[in-house]
This record gives sequence, C-alpha cells and structure tokens, in this order.
Amino acid sequence: MKYPSVSGRFARLAFTLAGLVASHPSAWAQTQLSPVVTTATRTPVDAQTLGSVVDVISAADLARQQVSSLADALGSMAGAPLFASGASGAATSLFLRGANSNQTLFLVDGLRLNEPNTDYQIFLGGACVGACDSLEIAHGPQSTLYGGEAIGGVVSLRAQRGAGAPSGRVVVEAGSFGTVQGSLSAQGERGANAWSFSAQGGHTDNERANNAFDSANTVLRLDRTLNERVSIGGTVRWFHGVYGSPGDRYTNDPDNEEREDNVLATAFVDLKLARAWTAHAVLGGQDRRFVAESPRAGRATAFTVVKNRRGVLDVQTSYTGIERHRVTAGLTAEANHTRNTGFGNINKKQALLAVFAQDEWSPAENVFLTGGLRSDDFDTFGRATTGRATAAWLAVPKALKLRASYGTAFRSPSFLDLYGQSAFYVGNPNLRAERARGWDAGADYYFANRRGTLSATWFNTDFRDLIASTPSFRSVENIQRARTRGAELSAKFEFPGATTLRASFTYLEADNLTTRARLLRRPRQSGSVDAWHDFGRGLSTGAGVTFAAHRRDVDAKTFRQIDAEDYTVARLYTAWQATPRLAVKLRLENLLNEKYEEVNGYPALGFGAFGGVEWRF
Repeated sequence: MKYPSVSGRFARLAFTLAGLVASHPSAWAQTQLSPVVTTATRTPVDAQTLGSVVDVISAADLARQQVSSLADALGSMAGAPLFASGASGAATSLFLRGANSNQTLFLVDGLRLNEPNTDYQIFLGGACVGACDSLEIAHGPQSTLYGGEAIGGVVSLRAQRGAGAPSGRVVVEAGSFGTVQGSLSAQGERGANAWSFSAQGGHTDNERANNAFDSANTVLRLDRTLNERVSIGGTVRWFHGVYGSPGDRYTNDPDNEEREDNVLATAFVDLKLARAWTAHAVLGGQDRRFVAESPRAGRATAFTVVKNRRGVLDVQTSYTGIERHRVTAGLTAEANHTRNTGFGNINKKQALLAVFAQDEWSPAENVFLTGGLRSDDFDTFGRATTGRATAAWLAVPKALKLRASYGTAFRSPSFLDLYGQSAFYVGNPNLRAERARGWDAGADYYFANRRGTLSATWFNTDFRDLIASTPSFRSVENIQRARTRGAELSAKFEFPGATTLRASFTYLEADNLTTRARLLRRPRQSGSVDAWHDFGRGLSTGAGVTFAAHRRDVDAKTFRQIDAEDYTVARLYTAWQATPRLAVKLRLENLLNEKYEEVNGYPALGFGAFGGVEWRF
C-alpha cells in the first residue's frame, strides 16, 4: 500500500498527541527524567552536560509500552531505522544514522557483542530486553572510546544492579500466530549483596509455513560491596533461538532452520583508589554458535556452522583531582577466534590491544568540553587511530543547550575480507580498515525540572575506503566512498499518573558517492510516536505509530534495485491494575493490518492480538 504523504499524516498525528499532553498541565509538576548516562563518556554524567546525542530507554518505559523485544525497543529511536528479513526471530539490521548494519557497535554488559566476524543480527531479531536492563544509544562516531564498528554509534544494553527490598514479577502472554510466552524477574539488595535476574521464553508460529520461532533469554547480575573502596560483581547473559527460515516469499523453503546460542559473561571490580581517583575493570568472554541447516532432496543435509569465541580485558581509570577536569584513560585487550564452515571456509584468530584517553573539561560555568584519542593495534591488518571532541553550552541554564561533536571512526576488515577462500573468491590480506568522520550540531530544550525535552540535530558522516567487490567479483578492495546526512527530531515528556509522550522523526540522505546511487534500505523519512494515558482506577491505555518512506531496496525475485513501498504501522495497548499485585494486559499489533515488507520479499506480520497477566511479588 502506497502512502504519498505519510510524513505529513505522521506530523499531524504528532501535533495532535502534543495537544493531548498540553491539555494536562497539572501533571507537569510530578516527575523528572533520569539525568545520568554513561555510554557517551564511559563515566556517569548529567545528560544536560553532553555535547553528543544519547537516547535512554528504561525498563519501566518498555513495561509500560508492553515491549519486550530488543528490536522493538530500538525501533522507536530517532535516526535508528531497523529492518527485519521476516517475522519474529528473523535476522534484523540497524542503520543508525545511515551507517551500514555492520558499522554500529553493540555493547552488552560492557562487552562488544559484535565485530566484523561476529554479527548481532540474529540476536537483535530475537533477543528480549530484561526487566532489569537499561538501554542507551549514543549517536555518531564513537570509536575513540569503544574501537571498531562504532561509526553510526553505540547501542549499550546493560544489566542493572539490584536495589531496594527484594521484589519480582511473573508475566504470561498468549495471542495470535500461536504465540505463547512468559517471563520471570527478581531483584533486590540485602546488606553488602545485590542481585537482579530475569528470564524470558516463548514460542510463535508466525504466519508463513516453516517460520516458527522458539527462544529463551536469561540475565543474571550479582554485586557485593567488600568495603568502602572495593566492590565486585559479575553478569551472565544467554540467548537461545531456533528459527524456521523459509527464505523470501518466492523461495518458501519448507525445512530450512537456523539456531543460535550466544553466551556472554563478565566479572568486574570497582575501586576507589583515592579521594579523586577511581578505577573499573571488566574481564569477560563471549561464546556464540550459529547453525544453518538446509535439508536437500536426494542429498545430504547441508550445514553451515559459525563459532565465535572472544576474551576481553577492559580497564579504565578516572582522575578528578585537577580543577574542572575529569581525565579518563584505559586499555582494552581482546582475543577472538572464528570458525565458519560456510562461504570462505574461515578458521582464524585475531588479537587486539587498544589504549585510550579522554578529558572532560568545564572551562566556565555551563560550558562543557570533551576531547579524546584512541589507538587500536590489530595483529591482522594493523593500527587504527581515532579522535573525538564535543562541546555543550547551557545558553539558558537548565533550559536550553547548544551542542556539537566531531569524531572519526573505523570498521575492521573481516576474516572473510582478508583470508576467505573458495572456488570463486579469494580474500585480500592488504585491506585497510573502513574509515569515517562525522559531525553533528543541535539544540535541546528542557522544560522546568526536567519534565520534558525537545531536541533537534543535524548530522553529517563521510565514509571512505569502503570495502567492496572488485569488478570481477572475485575479491574485495577499499574502493568506495559514501555520505550520510540529515536531521533528527525528538520529543520526550513524562507525566506519571497522567500522560506520557514519545515522538521522533528522521530525515536522511544516504548516498554511495562512488556508484552515485542511494544506499539501500535507508528511508528518507522515518519516525514514530507513542502516547500513553492513565485514566485512573488502575486503567491505562497507549497507542503508537511508526512509519518509513522513500527508500531503495533489492527485488527478491529479479535482484534489481527498486523503490520500496512506504508503510505505516499502528499499535494499541491497554492495562488494568486489578490489584496492587495483579495486572491484566492487552495489546493489538499492526492495528490496521498493513501489508508491508521491511525487506523486499519478506512479509511482515499482519494484525495480531495478545493478552496477558502480570503478578508482582
């Protein structure tokens, strides 16, 4: 279905919802938005002092919206369009600020989830956000703090420390497409010990034949305070998914199946070395196994097995003993091994040693500057050096902030790029890293007492040395350039007991400067709006709309580039708090039964109704 003026209708809806917010001024005196974030600087800072864009999604936000999947949580953010190659559980790509899907870094509990040989797409398509998780999205080049792949930005998913009296909840839900799922979570602290735990699991048939998805997610965090100077802890996170993969609607494979297990574990320590000197160290590892099984009539079943194993030591220290400065420095050591029995037949190891330093400086009241450098040394392709600087000025204290940032970033060549071997392809061991430099400038308006925020940002990123196939398609070289630029607009309001509003809009130009073609699957306009209202007596209702318009894709049948269809998808959700412990919930997804494909050839789910109950203890 075509929508010639999707963005116009979306804007009118946003203004209508903004009017709903304005009609409840009494609620404005009841809440404050959380002011502290960590991803942009690796240190806890007030969001009003940042010179870069960071979005925060809390577990409370997701529970209110009845959203549990990681993909749905990220899909509402400005500048972060997601596209799934199918229904629930399918591989999903994120194009943060128009960067390619392998140019955004995912941090999970402080570990890099992805690098060129370990992708996040299955995890993103099927993983859940736990009831004790926090989610931060830092926009723009972030390699100076986090290394490779952080070109579009960084998505940080982190298990939170348990706090307060022990508590927990159980949620059970069932609905359309044969969906049954449930979750259990608990958290709390006693004396020097704290804990948080969540587990989710479920099954759905989806709509197509051979398209069922079964999943399980668990997250555990333990903390212990040894004394006033030392605290220790650890996390374990496991994702398991089994996805019936029928391919595109022209293929309709009856028995292909994909399975993934992804385990990440960390042990960490926080030290107060002196009054103005702190340190944080993380020792962690990741073990991922992906299997694609393809039965073939009259022949042996084909298996592709990908194993990724990584060990990481990340250490940082911060010093605030110099007036108006906070200096942070550290190192990251990483070793990984990838075995891929599919195309390229990969069995390689890589070691990395990186050092970084950053200074956060406030030269005058209400002026905040940061600057940093990092050097990453790989034993495969060499060294990459990046830098970043940001500035923020509270032109009207606690009301209006002007900000700007500039940074460089890179993406490492993969083992397939460097060493892959097949009858039709040979890798190029002389490849350089893909590189990018980006800047942005914008403003944030804060309503009194942090009751709401309006933000506007213009961004520009230039890419060079992009790795692409040679004219013969038998190898790859650093031969392409690209540019992405555009605007991000967002509005956030929080009114407990009354109304909550979230809205975002992104305008994006994304072009391959070498081929003079628009980059695929980057919508020129995209956005979302979500409004929620508490009617009292335990009854609350919310509604959300997302849309994407004007994007290019590849026809799944002819493989020619085409103009993809625009789409608008609406949802409705409601909850009744029957008792202080018991809540009954209902959500309606794809309310208007929009027929659309985020990736050409892979139909998205139609209208679905889901009901559930939640018990708190």
